[in-house]
Amino acid sequence: MSLLSFTPNPLAWAVSIALAWGAVGLAGLAAPRNVGYVGRVLFPIGAVLAVGLAVVALSALGGAPQSVVLPIGLPQLPFHLRIDALSAFFLLLIGAVGAGISIYAAGYFRPGEGTPAGLQCLLYHVFLASMALVVMADDGYSFMVAWETMALSSFFLVTSDHRHAEVRRAGYLYLLVAHVGAIAILLAFGILQNGTGDYAFANMRAQHHGGAWAAAAFFLALFGFGAKAGLLPLHIWLPEAHPAAPSPVSAMMSGVMLKTAVYGFLRVAFDLLHATVWWWGVVVLAFGLSTALYGVIFSAVQSDMKRLLAYSSIENIGILFVGIGLAIVFHGFDMKVLAALAMTAALYHCLSHASFKSLLFLCTGAVLHATHERSLGKLGGLIHRMPWVAWLALIGVIASAGLPPLNGFVSEWLLLQSFLFTPQLPHGYIHMFMPLAAAGVVLTAALAGYVMVKFFGVIFLGQPREEKLDEARDAGTLERIGLVWLASLCVTLGLFPVQVIGMIDSATTLLVGRGLGKALDTRAWWLLAPISADRASYSPALFLIVIAIALALGFLGVRAFYHHRTRQGPPWGCGFPLLNPRMQDTAEGFGQPIREIFQPFFRMRRELPSPFDAQPRYRVTVEDHLWYWLYLPIAKAAEFGTRLVTPLQQGRIGIYLLYSFCTLLLLLMFVR
Repeated sequence: MSLLSFTPNPLAWAVSIALAWGAVGLAGLAAPRNVGYVGRVLFPIGAVLAVGLAVVALSALGGAPQSVVLPIGLPQLPFHLRIDALSAFFLLLIGAVGAGISIYAAGYFRPGEGTPAGLQCLLYHVFLASMALVVMADDGYSFMVAWETMALSSFFLVTSDHRHAEVRRAGYLYLLVAHVGAIAILLAFGILQNGTGDYAFANMRAQHHGGAWAAAAFFLALFGFGAKAGLLPLHIWLPEAHPAAPSPVSAMMSGVMLKTAVYGFLRVAFDLLHATVWWWGVVVLAFGLSTALYGVIFSAVQSDMKRLLAYSSIENIGILFVGIGLAIVFHGFDMKVLAALAMTAALYHCLSHASFKSLLFLCTGAVLHATHERSLGKLGGLIHRMPWVAWLALIGVIASAGLPPLNGFVSEWLLLQSFLFTPQLPHGYIHMFMPLAAAGVVLTAALAGYVMVKFFGVIFLGQPREEKLDEARDAGTLERIGLVWLASLCVTLGLFPVQVIGMIDSATTLLVGRGLGKALDTRAWWLLAPISADRASYSPALFLIVIAIALALGFLGVRAFYHHRTRQGPPWGCGFPLLNPRMQDTAEGFGQPIREIFQPFFRMRRELPSPFDAQPRYRVTVEDHLWYWLYLPIAKAAEFGTRLVTPLQQGRIGIYLLYSFCTLLLLLMFVR
């Protein structure tokens, strides 16, 4: 099929939308410094295109796969594109979440903030288009071209405020880790094509890999995509890049881009590699669980609101890979129903995390614009000055904490249901490991709730810790629309899990050969019973009704028994008349119990004041051990190697000709 013979099918529409995003980005160069034109015209057009992509993806879910060969690329390497249930699912995620972020970005950018608005518009829409092309790519060549375009455009977006050295350093670290991962992905594709020279995914599916080569391809893919996703110990770039990037870019990277890495790993592990071995899943589960615990523990002790959310993203990526690892274990033992349950939990969490984490990053962007502060220690009381942002952030916080009836609870509940069936696995050693893994997931979920209480309480509750917070203003109209869009996604995914699972069931079936749709169809639309109602069921509608009744009874009770019988006055100050906002619990105070309990996880530096200081300050800096144990030794080894090689560069043409002559002699010695 050729794209030139265009027919109104999902693949053609999806490719057209990706090209239209590129055109919108190029239109920004017509007036690169006109923020009104870029924000009020181009970004809303990009948001409409994102909605269109979500609609196209919905129509493709459950349909037959469609493919196309584009007449571009190298002579023997044209671009193969394909849309099937898996790519349609991730296109739906990109479109639905990208629409909310784009409309928010229309009101976010201000003149004089780093890169001109028109150039940011180009990079932003190229970033969107490249992510769409990543999930539609059907050969290794087009995949890597789209993957590198995604990495480069996001690098330039991260370094938008390139005037600051720490921003440039964060961007270079991200680019370095991204390219190390890309090399591993390229090597995995090299193994999968099995020496045929044909990098089309159809050819890779036709090959039969086994033994060491299959394991090598699998773990190269885990390393390469794990670097982009932020798996431990390749997570180091996330807490540096997210604070450096503009908030819409942080939301897009955390909510959407990390899911392209999940997509790539699922494509290789379940679609291109047929030999799924159960112990591969145990390894993935172990890495995911370590990442989740590491991320949530570090998130709990952060005092920068964007770094807190970045570590929270690491935690959620870990939860995702726990679900994927469990699905591989079940799939390896041919327990397809349970594999479908674990995979459904992972895919559902992809949608959930994309919506609530994007919402939270955008809320921090609104707070940052209103206060010019990222430090939690200088915020507080903003619910009175930014009520729209505060109440919408509360929806994201409840979802991220995994509380019913919102979406974060559904995916984590499905994952825990999967763990309840692990005693059926026919292997003794797994029976010893799985209860520990389940306990780790429960601990992670509990700490995630702790982190969200800290995030919302310190920023929005209490009293303002700085006088300048009195001047804070709520988000603008376009920003509110974007926040409401993402909050509505959180609510919809939370209240209608049966319908959502039925919608994504085709993607689950493609991956593990079985879905949950048939079991769900026999139940009421409001009751989620993934395996059997006798085993476990959950009804978000009933939860919502109970919560609404409790609130109504509380309100009516107060009105009936206490109305006009109370008088208001200042709260009791425990007999101490000199209370001020600085005496409130701080972010450091929230994190102190975690620092004490999990002290071996942290590298801490304490700055203790002198008794003679006029303004004594106590500061604790929490750092990552892995930075000193892993990354700095590699950097020092690279620097040492550079010093050894540098003398070869003499700057004299005669020396360089001698190198060439000696190289030719060595080559001739090995030529037969």
